[in-house]
Amino acid sequence: MRKCLLDSSFLIDLVNEIAQGREGPAMAWLRCNPRAQLWISPVTMAEVLEGATDIAAVRAYLARYAWQGIHRAHAEWVAARQRRSAHRMGENDAWQCAIAERMGATVVGHDAAFRPLGTRYDDHRRKRVL
Repeated sequence: MRKCLLDSSFLIDLVNEIAQGREGPAMAWLRCNPRAQLWISPVTMAEVLEGATDIAAVRAYLARYAWQGIHRAHAEWVAARQRRSAHRMGENDAWQCAIAERMGATVVGHDAAFRPLGTRYDDHRRKRVL
């Protein structure tokens, strides 16, 4: 079973699709990945809640996902990655990469910052061949 760290870009799409009562790329991704283990991080939660209109409802919805906290090993990974890179990532993206790397997960979202992860990045908006 594949572990997937859900980025805020995925969850914002998903929450909007649910609110609008339509299937879009996030729901389609879920349908195509029924056995994936779905995780969120403090970064994910903060970014999603930041833009939420109904914070209580979104918080309750996010409670269904497994939780991966941030620890010392993640901080060291972010510092090392940002220090040796000619092209620094945004801070939140760097944290998401560190969390996914340490837990052996794929980042699911829609953000070009995650492309360097290669197969450890799944763009839920990309066209899928069925």
